[in-house]
Amino acid sequence: MMSELYWDPYDKAIDADPYPVWRRMRDEQPVYRNEKLDFYALSRHADVEALHRDPQTFSSAYGIVLELMRSEPMNSAHIISMDPPKHTLLRALVSRAFTPRRVGSLEDQVRALCVEMLDARVGSGGFDYVQDFAAQLPSKVISALIGVDPEDREEIRQTIDLMFHLDPDRGMINDIAIGANIKLHGYFVDRIEARRKAPRDDMLTALTEAELKTEEGTRRLTTEEGAHFSNLLVAAGTETVARLLGWACVALEAHPDQRADLAADPSLLRNAIEEILRYEAPSPVQGRTTTRDVELHGTTIPARSKVLALTGSAGRDERKYTDPDQFDIRRRFDSHVSFGHGIHFCLGASLARLEGRVALEETLRRFPVWEVDHENTVRLHTSTVRGYARLPVKV
Repeated sequence: MMSELYWDPYDKAIDADPYPVWRRMRDEQPVYRNEKLDFYALSRHADVEALHRDPQTFSSAYGIVLELMRSEPMNSAHIISMDPPKHTLLRALVSRAFTPRRVGSLEDQVRALCVEMLDARVGSGGFDYVQDFAAQLPSKVISALIGVDPEDREEIRQTIDLMFHLDPDRGMINDIAIGANIKLHGYFVDRIEARRKAPRDDMLTALTEAELKTEEGTRRLTTEEGAHFSNLLVAAGTETVARLLGWACVALEAHPDQRADLAADPSLLRNAIEEILRYEAPSPVQGRTTTRDVELHGTTIPARSKVLALTGSAGRDERKYTDPDQFDIRRRFDSHVSFGHGIHFCLGASLARLEGRVALEETLRRFPVWEVDHENTVRLHTSTVRGYARLPVKV
């Protein structure tokens, strides 16, 4: 007799291997209801994708992380928690500063950072792949991209680390994390004001110069808006890339033949990154709030309901992918939802892909073989992020 189907994003036992539960949800309850925590969850790829493409029905303005979601719109300063038309305007403005050309120009810097950190580990016998590399790389890259002064970068990196402090009782909402967020925001406010007076060739300057013609005239980002976007870029970009690289390390150790193929032919890495994102989504859960009643699979989701989109489940949906539980760096597939879709598609996706590709290429160049010390790994767990906090490897 099968046990009662139960899932919630706080359960660490389920989170260790959520895929069997998510499979049951896709098959038995594609619109899953959790009465205790008052949310619905969508687990099939088609439904998760449709949610992302319909922001009129599935609003971000009430919050996108379960424990932070509210019954009324939050009037957030972050574009990730905005709906059109406010989102449309701000996204267009920040996109003028955060361009593909600016991201693409970072490849040499990303590679130099990887070389510096990984060369120091050659001959060491082993190191913590997340703490000593994967968690440090994205914060250093984003500091360089935004225009953090070199003498400030180590302090800023440490502040970024504190933004992700998890309190055993209060989770992400704790004084240490909040204090780090406030400190970083203040730093960006000061630097954006300084760039208005003395421009440089960096993203902080680009944020001050971005403009858009509207019916009311020329619109530019305020200093507060620019600082909030910088904070968001740091928070989202650091956390997800660190998890992506951690999952890559574990998946490739478990599939040594594919790891050897990547070491022999780095051109396979672009597709391998997409497969890792599909196979182990760094951010497997996103929240939305319905603005109207929604009928789906014979269930009515009432207006003003919290709905969780299970990106991690969508990536393993056999309705979309053949043999979805198989990891295959040569898999041919048209898309995944790990970066979202539609108006909230991850602005940093191209940067994450660049960092992932270069980081793995430089890792494999030095360490074509490694062994994960599974007994001493430490998992990181929040309601929206899944991966490793500590990942010791023997090389």
